[in-house]
Amino acid sequence: MLLLYGAMLISVSSWAQGTIKGVITDGETSDGLIGANVVLKGTTTGTITDIEGKFVLTGVNAGNQTITISYIGYMDQEIDVTVVDGDVTEIGTISLSGDAIGLQEVQVVASVAIDRKTPVAVSTIKSADIEEKLGNQEFPEILKTTPSVYVTKQGGGFGDSRINIRGFDQKNTAVMINGIPVNDMENGWVYWSNWAGLGDVTRSMQVQRGLGASKIAVSSVGGTINIITKTTDIEKGGAASLSIGNNEYSKFGLVLSTGRMNGGWAITVQGNRTAGNGYIEGTKFEGWNYFASIAKELGKNHQLVLTGIGAPQWHHQRSSAFPSSTEDYEEYGNKYNPDWGFLDGEEFSNRKNFYHKPKVFLNHYWNISNKTELASSAYISFGRGGGTGELGSVNGIRIFYSDMQDQNGRIRYDDIKKWNSGGTVSDWGDDKQTWDQGGGFNGQYVNTSSDGIIRRASMNEHNWYGLLSTLNHELTDHLNLMAGVDLRYYKGAHYRRLDDLLGAAAYFDDDDINNPEKYVTDQSEKIDYHNDGLVNWLGGFAQLEYSKNKVSVFVTGALNNTGYKRIDYFNYEDSDPEQSTDWENFLGYSAKTGLNYNITDKHNIFANTGFFSRAPFMENIWPNYTNEKADILENENVFGVEFGYGFRSRFFNANVNVYHTNWINKTSLVGIEVEDEETEEVIFQGDVNVTGQDAIHQGIEIDFYSSPVKNLNINGMLSIGNWRWTNDVTAVIYNNELNTPIDTVDLLTENLKVGDAAQTTAMIGVDYTIKIVKLSLSYHYFDNLYARYDVADRRRLEEGDDDEGTIFDPANRRQAWKLPSYGLVDAGISVSWNVSKTKFTFRANMNNVFDTEYLAEAVDSPTIDAPNIEDNDVVSGFYGFGRTWNIGLKVNF
Repeated sequence: MLLLYGAMLISVSSWAQGTIKGVITDGETSDGLIGANVVLKGTTTGTITDIEGKFVLTGVNAGNQTITISYIGYMDQEIDVTVVDGDVTEIGTISLSGDAIGLQEVQVVASVAIDRKTPVAVSTIKSADIEEKLGNQEFPEILKTTPSVYVTKQGGGFGDSRINIRGFDQKNTAVMINGIPVNDMENGWVYWSNWAGLGDVTRSMQVQRGLGASKIAVSSVGGTINIITKTTDIEKGGAASLSIGNNEYSKFGLVLSTGRMNGGWAITVQGNRTAGNGYIEGTKFEGWNYFASIAKELGKNHQLVLTGIGAPQWHHQRSSAFPSSTEDYEEYGNKYNPDWGFLDGEEFSNRKNFYHKPKVFLNHYWNISNKTELASSAYISFGRGGGTGELGSVNGIRIFYSDMQDQNGRIRYDDIKKWNSGGTVSDWGDDKQTWDQGGGFNGQYVNTSSDGIIRRASMNEHNWYGLLSTLNHELTDHLNLMAGVDLRYYKGAHYRRLDDLLGAAAYFDDDDINNPEKYVTDQSEKIDYHNDGLVNWLGGFAQLEYSKNKVSVFVTGALNNTGYKRIDYFNYEDSDPEQSTDWENFLGYSAKTGLNYNITDKHNIFANTGFFSRAPFMENIWPNYTNEKADILENENVFGVEFGYGFRSRFFNANVNVYHTNWINKTSLVGIEVEDEETEEVIFQGDVNVTGQDAIHQGIEIDFYSSPVKNLNINGMLSIGNWRWTNDVTAVIYNNELNTPIDTVDLLTENLKVGDAAQTTAMIGVDYTIKIVKLSLSYHYFDNLYARYDVADRRRLEEGDDDEGTIFDPANRRQAWKLPSYGLVDAGISVSWNVSKTKFTFRANMNNVFDTEYLAEAVDSPTIDAPNIEDNDVVSGFYGFGRTWNIGLKVNF
């Protein structure tokens, strides 16, 4: 009887169940948190929040219960609930606080867009998605799920990827870390290898397409990539991780946090090491990355956060693209790399990149009053490193000639070393002769720029200092003013040095006018060239933002002066005042406005427009590697307008936006050679600026997120662009001294498609969670991808012109080669479980599951001798990666 009575009690208690309902939101923005975990404490019973942050937890035993709410990047919360049998218990809205110090202030400085408020086209990727899906891909590749974004790995070296947004390359896409610009101050480029490992310290990454919401003047022609890093963790803890992948890929990392300690201190440190042989042959790599953040609360109104990040790395590259029909690909396969070989039994590459670019931020947050705050970020960056290549030849044989390759298509470095040191290499002709021109090296083997081969390093170093300060003042309950200053100073040092003599005793250099007979035996001496580029940036900005009920409006203006200066140590004597140029100053500005209107709690519309005027890059001011200034220097201008619609519901979110961007007065560098008509002597040879080119980038973008049933999430996007040049340009080239015309350049670009990025992209992805297991599958499609080409190559040449430029038939106006469309499938699985207070997460990813062969990018370069696509020498490019994989384990404690 007792057993029967006990069984009846157990049975009755199991029937006594109820339901818990609630909403989980971000404590700072009040936005619903999608995918937050809600678990009944002490059990595996749980659920996740939907698109609006709502959850329903069923089958909860009646009585006093505790639920645990968790979400990556936020502090866990435990809520005590009394569950009534057969009833629904509403716990209302639970706001989660960020788990990091100073995060809200960083987001203000970085102009992070807010859903249904900031009127821009935006996609945000959280750290949870980065952790789950990045794997051993390049960091920018995580953005391929967003509209109008195209990412490739280029030659395939570690960190050599590039990204285009709405058809604009990295020069015209602003990249910011915590609101601080990282585009190169001289040429606007972004080198992702300098930020290898950034994915490990990223809290969120937001892509604002178009001119965006940034208050400062940045090169956001195509868009802005805003990376928010981790800051100092509030809670004590840490994590360790280990992952492996194809081609001996390995990565391990450790993060430790003290949490907020007595006295208001908090410290977080993180470090990782990544290494492997590379998917492309001859692309071995090793990279380290580190992150440290120290926070100190100074009373109730002041806070200091010191953050440092860096990623020292080296990697071998593949820089040589080959015609898509070349026999090398057919013989050696798509992984073939002609830039490497073996030296003394070790992998040795002609192209080795090595760099370390630490960046340190000191942020001060001052709560002046309940209506006024000041957020300031002082930062420094020191870049050191460069990239290698060959210098010289052997009896006229260059390193990329077939005579320099073995039967496997690899460079014969052991033979180069043998020849450089006086040995005989039978198929290379005469042996190297000993030196007889003094310098203490008579009778030894000395290389020159035309006798023997060395590996040189082209060094690009910089010191960068800046201050970004933003005052935020609440004028009224609905009107807010932000204003601030953006100050930057940059000094870049550019030179070459010896990297490896490859068996020679020394290298003789005569390029330094101040030391014309230089014998170089180590890496301390500079060769070939040496110059500094200085950039001085003075900027200010202001923004008014109005927000009331359903309407939010902003108006932003920014003004900046960019000053450039060049110092040339090799082409000018030290006593020559022309060794250093005067400062060249250019005024730039931007003006933007936008409006968002929330029609209902489900529907909203927005519009924005803006104008942006940007100073020339340094290469356009001094285009010919001397201090002689170009004769034409003009700002490039951009006008943009955009309209969007958003829909939000419990089960489905969607965005639709159309955009029109007009690139006005683009400057192109065109190489010319001009001869005197009477003497036929060359009177000018070099690059000149050709201005006046216009382009239109317009299109439509759609993205959505759906949760039709519990634990199933579907997301997707479609972008269709029409990017083209709109005019021909005729430029008259003048002699600066005589102010007389010496040549005319015609660029025939009207209606040519913009190349180098897919104008049509689409993606569909599915995530399904089964208790502790999450499965992911996605399909990515790319079409209307035209080969890259230099608009300066689309030139009209006179009949019989033997210029080394290209020829273009104006009657034909042939489009650049259109690459075949392609689609790729990615898959992943993650499993998470807890043991006491320790969380374990196992992940596995596979990219390009079906090992699809495809051309990721190409270059179309018609020449006089080969003007048509059918000629093998016209189109060259890189195949994309085949199937890759990685697995990893992370332990949070």
